[in-house]
Amino acid sequence: MDRSSLFQLIQEQLDPENTGFIAVENFTSLVEHHELQLDPSKLEMLFALVQSNEEGQVCYQELIELMSSKRSSSFRRAIANGRRTLQREILLDETGLGIYKRFVRYVAYEILPCETDRRWYFHQNRLCPPPVFMAIVTVVQIIVFLCYGIMLNKWVLQTYQPDFMKSPLVYHPGHRAQVWRFFSYMFMHVGLEQLGFNALLQLMIGVPLEMVHGILRISLLYMAGVVAGSLTVSITDMRAPVVGGSGGVYALCSAHLANVVMNWAGMRCPYKLLRMILALVCMSSEVGRAVWLRFSPPLPSSGPQPSFMAHLSGAVVGISMGLLILRSYEESLQQQCSWWVIVFSFITFLLFAIFWNIFAYELLGVQIPPPP
Repeated sequence: MDRSSLFQLIQEQLDPENTGFIAVENFTSLVEHHELQLDPSKLEMLFALVQSNEEGQVCYQELIELMSSKRSSSFRRAIANGRRTLQREILLDETGLGIYKRFVRYVAYEILPCETDRRWYFHQNRLCPPPVFMAIVTVVQIIVFLCYGIMLNKWVLQTYQPDFMKSPLVYHPGHRAQVWRFFSYMFMHVGLEQLGFNALLQLMIGVPLEMVHGILRISLLYMAGVVAGSLTVSITDMRAPVVGGSGGVYALCSAHLANVVMNWAGMRCPYKLLRMILALVCMSSEVGRAVWLRFSPPLPSSGPQPSFMAHLSGAVVGISMGLLILRSYEESLQQQCSWWVIVFSFITFLLFAIFWNIFAYELLGVQIPPPP
């Protein structure tokens, strides 16, 4: 029986009055007496959902969403309510896997803290759409860096070159009216060391996160970190320019590290304590390097060096918005009150930053270095 025929059968036989609800015993009988062409993991979730409903009925729309692989809270409800009745093998016991499925299993254990979540992701994972956002961002950053490196014949501390700061991509307080600079600065980097650090984290952490949580959620988190970075600099370090994708990178990394800490017992990634310490040391060192370049530049410069505040604001975005996104695997964010609180807070910050950039510089008499 194909899926459309099953949907029609469910509605005609089990919900003839179109109430939107189906009695649990009726649906259980249907599942047991008809051949369903469904993935084993989906069938397990359906049984969990119908067998554990305390009200004696199941929402028809939730069943459709679950069987159609749509992100829905019905998935989490099925997992939570059916945990005691479902018998599952550990995903690590799966044998005869190809290279790609082994990588998918590796990603599942790196990102997800719950075995049932990992099995669901493993069985429903498809390569379409591929995780292209982080890959495209990284490739563009590398291309831009190579172009400026060849043009300037300089591969480290590029910001000390006047021609570098003249780029239309760099955020500079003297060019605040050019709105695209609040985004485009993420494609420029101080030097090879900053680009290498960001690109490595984007590929090692960003790509697995995108595979699990999808391009929309991870791109939203990354870009929120980028925008928060430039706006925070415009408020707290008003004379400084900004370059680098550190705002977005720190949003991803902070969200992932916070999710690992809060689900420490459930995470099965190897050497997690050592890797956590290493990640924190590397991220702290990068912030320290940025602070050093901002206040103690090793070379003479014509103006202030790029600010480090984008790193910190990206981390704040990751711990708040990012952590909620990563903890909501296969759940609808729109149905969570905490999501709307975070969205409202972020929009309030954006509006405040916009008014600040329009009025505060003149009211406070800030001496902005002349734009290059």
